Amino acid sequence: MNKPTVRFDTDAILAQDDHLIHSFANLDGIRARQARTVIARAKGPYVYDAGGRRYIDGIGGLWCVNIGHGRQEVADAVADQLRNLDYYSTFYNLTHPLAAELSEKITSLAPGSLNRVYFGNSGSVANDSAVRMLHRYFNRRGEPSRRKILSRIGAYHGSTHLAIALTTPQYREGWHSADDLVEFLSSPYPYRRPENMEVAEFCDFLVDEMRERIEQIGAENIAGFIAEPILGAGGVIVPPPGYHRRTWELCGEYGIKMISDEVVTAFGRLGYMFASQAAYGIEPDIICTAKGLTSGYQPMSATIVSDDIYEMLSQPGDMFLHGMTYSGHPACCAAALANIGIIEREDICGHVQSVGLEFQQGLKALERHDIVGEVRGSHFMMGSEFVRDKVSKQPFDAADNIGGLVARHAQDRGLIVRPLGSMAVLSPCLTLSREEVGQVIGILDESIAGAMADL
Repeated sequence: MNKPTVRFDTDAILAQDDHLIHSFANLDGIRARQARTVIARAKGPYVYDAGGRRYIDGIGGLWCVNIGHGRQEVADAVADQLRNLDYYSTFYNLTHPLAAELSEKITSLAPGSLNRVYFGNSGSVANDSAVRMLHRYFNRRGEPSRRKILSRIGAYHGSTHLAIALTTPQYREGWHSADDLVEFLSSPYPYRRPENMEVAEFCDFLVDEMRERIEQIGAENIAGFIAEPILGAGGVIVPPPGYHRRTWELCGEYGIKMISDEVVTAFGRLGYMFASQAAYGIEPDIICTAKGLTSGYQPMSATIVSDDIYEMLSQPGDMFLHGMTYSGHPACCAAALANIGIIEREDICGHVQSVGLEFQQGLKALERHDIVGEVRGSHFMMGSEFVRDKVSKQPFDAADNIGGLVARHAQDRGLIVRPLGSMAVLSPCLTLSREEVGQVIGILDESIAGAMADL
């Protein structure tokens, strides 16, 4: 017998939704009943609105549904765990089987000496935790002045009070944050590099600037440098070749710890479980991850630290004065283990390395459009930047809302993309078939043409 179709009353849902505070939204627009889409169910690479219309989930939830929606194995693992042990904390000397198993699994996948893991419930918490641990590390080493964190214009590291301070200022205009702890370096943004500067020269410029800032601030005042392998919400910015290795080596030269923010890139998005070492040849002191850890099926993050840092956090008589009620939640651990099992069994990383590369190359061909200045990214983490003039790279005005215009055309054609200022961003489920990849590229192609006609 076929199951009855679940029906939703869109108007009733939106009336209830008036009580919800949406993240990174124009709340006044929502109050004025700005158009909203109710996503009611999902399966595979698709989501369905409350009226039953199907869309390709071109943003993978929010960079995170790596294994696709509706995987029964994960749902069963979570349900079974809730029936057996619904909740217990990992405070004090308490643990539970799945927290132990997951910590061992993650550290077995992480590079080098990253053998200890702290669980949180979001990428923001993962990055907050990394900074707190570094501050404690240097306090314990007798270097309490090492408090500053180097970040970059264009970075996105979260939205808690500390994580938003690490994030590029455009995401907190008019809001307070822990600004005194953070120093910003230039964005490693090759498309917007100075005129008449080759990409290799731009890399030299960035590394030289970093050295100069370290000397200016004083290495004795700097605890860490936090960097995404590819800057995500800041514009899908791919730093120039050699940048990661050289900045990592520079950190080592000055005794500065490197935090690799792999909240987006870990667990397959670039074709590797972790991109830091496999794709960029670095072994950071801390890796932070979240989204792909459970593919969004449960809220969970991990801050993975080196043996060196852990040793300083576990000196005789010390207390680790940091903790979250839901750290290592049993249901989240079950989801993560089931998710990682799927990624390994189905060789999703291998799929991304082949089909994801085709996705990257197919989108790159859209640069033939007059308003597409650059298509950039890697594998299943891609963005298209729109410009008014390709030669001068003159950007569109914010009022043009070009990213939103392209996104609306795409949604009308059955594809959800993320508008990001003058960009359209794609981070789909990693399970997309070649046929589905072709559909995404075709719809985006038509949507850019449609936006050009509107302009």
